[in-house]
Amino acid sequence: MTSTTQTGQKSRASTVQKVTSPGGISAWLVEDYAVPLVAFEFAFAGGTSQDVPAKAGATSMLAALLDEGAGDMDAEAFHRAMDDIAVEISYSADRDAFHGRMKTLVRHFDAARDLLKLTAQAPRLDDDAIERVRSQMLAGLRREAKDPDALAGKAWREAAFPNHPYGLAGRGTPDTVPAITRGDLLALRSAIMARSDLKVAVVGAIDAKRLAAALDDIFGELPAKNALTPIADIVISGLGTKTVIDVDVPQSTIRFGLPGIPRHDPDFWPGVVVNHILGGGVFSARLFREVREKRGLAYSVHSQLASLDHAALFSGGTSTKNERAAESLSVIEEEIAKLAAEGPSADELDKAQKYLIGSYALRFDTSTKIAGNLVSLQLDGHPVEFLDERNDKIAAVTLEDTLRVARRLFEGKKLLVAAAGRPEGF
Repeated sequence: MTSTTQTGQKSRASTVQKVTSPGGISAWLVEDYAVPLVAFEFAFAGGTSQDVPAKAGATSMLAALLDEGAGDMDAEAFHRAMDDIAVEISYSADRDAFHGRMKTLVRHFDAARDLLKLTAQAPRLDDDAIERVRSQMLAGLRREAKDPDALAGKAWREAAFPNHPYGLAGRGTPDTVPAITRGDLLALRSAIMARSDLKVAVVGAIDAKRLAAALDDIFGELPAKNALTPIADIVISGLGTKTVIDVDVPQSTIRFGLPGIPRHDPDFWPGVVVNHILGGGVFSARLFREVREKRGLAYSVHSQLASLDHAALFSGGTSTKNERAAESLSVIEEEIAKLAAEGPSADELDKAQKYLIGSYALRFDTSTKIAGNLVSLQLDGHPVEFLDERNDKIAAVTLEDTLRVARRLFEGKKLLVAAAGRPEGF
């Protein structure tokens, strides 16, 4: 008999096996033989927040280099080996975690595993590869220096998190990227890539026994403990201030935000519902309706509720003509104040719950998405049962909850705002 949740949907948690290797490495596994693929996703604690200010961008550079040659293969030979078996291997870094992933046909799993093992345990970090990646990063930064969206985001982040790692540019700056050395990259790799706090999820045509052996093979020789720099918790600064970056363009890109709600706070899921009603990226959202549909001020406007490991934030943004920037921001502020004063309607709550519950399945429609979401849940500190509990938490939100949480988020608070362009009236 198929297990179901309180909302009447098929249980996702029941499909997940917890696998522990002989060496003590754990993973979440979903066996699926519908297609002959294996999606392998993993993450180490410690992302770009581990960068020192003078070497910002180092963690991103390391992520870009791990598949640029490993073992006895230089970058060209390594990419040729991946192409020969059509395996995808890549790494990336966000603020709090260092991610890796592999996707392969099951018939090539052993060869793909060996290549992944080399990237984890024996990356070359050759000088020519470092300089090539450095040049690519600097080219990207030059493009961002002319991009209003990137400039507004950078200004907002620096104002929100002064003198904190979250305020640093994750991909570095034109001053810091040239300063990164091979020694910096080796030190970061040793600090981050360890078996402690390693999270793994695998989806596809592989059983627990084969996976357990692979876990030890890929990760077993990594250090047992990481050596991360502690990161302090922080609350968004600069509320009520506006920062303008002058860019000679006809439109202004605006970023705004406030402190949010931590992911394990009981009010987090009512907060998710409140944000969806306000500006959650759907046509029915208040900001979309008021800013775009009624007034034609912008093509898009959005908001989100996010929880990093050391900060919780509500943030959003829009782009509009310079001469209408002040009006757009005023409408956004009015809608936030109205939601705090009155809360949403019963109809808005009903539509938000149906959308958030119904769309959740779209996060699990491919093996790669499933593996990625399982790792995210582990990084967020959720048990596997949360796969079923998430929709139940949203379904349990009441009108009273939404009014209370809207007031907690917005009542009496002034937005931190950053804009890039030439916004009139700011």
